[in-house]
Amino acid sequence: MPRVEPIRVVRSRTVVLPIENVDTDQIIPARFLRVTTKAGLGDRLFSDWRYELTGRPKPDFVPNRREFQGAQVLVAGDNFGCGSSREHAPWALYDYGFRAVVSTSIADIFRNNALKNGLLPIVVEKAVHEKLVATPGSEVTVDLEAQTVTLADGTTARFPIDAFARYCLLNGVDELAFLLSQEEAIAAYERRVS
Repeated sequence: MPRVEPIRVVRSRTVVLPIENVDTDQIIPARFLRVTTKAGLGDRLFSDWRYELTGRPKPDFVPNRREFQGAQVLVAGDNFGCGSSREHAPWALYDYGFRAVVSTSIADIFRNNALKNGLLPIVVEKAVHEKLVATPGSEVTVDLEAQTVTLADGTTARFPIDAFARYCLLNGVDELAFLLSQEEAIAAYERRVS
């Protein structure tokens, strides 16, 4: 039974936020971590950057701009997702509507949490990243099966991903759903070794 939306191909405009060392507290501030559900966290994504003290959206913050609404690919700066291990950070990005984050490097714990929650973290070479940063709002194609990102100018870059994480994302299952799908094989094994 799928737990997240399967990812095969994502065609989307990009939102470019090339700030380096964005930590998980900037992605989703700690004051919003009292919840155990993902629903609604997208409204709090980058909260301290997105909203005035009055709660009104800041018109100059890139994700707030009308032309970037509905974009599913975030182009982030180097070392994205550093800091604490809060799982709420990929939850907020996913709930907001992002399906992939592209950077030159992504913090390990954030990357693992993202993969487990239906968000594809993509690491590309600096030259490809620079092209993405230089063309905000351009359309890209992320092909998880081929493990490629294709830019609007035709540039194609391959990206690495763990085989099991790739399987789970392609099939829209998390680790628990995968284990549950193996119940019959597990029971057969237990019968053999008992």
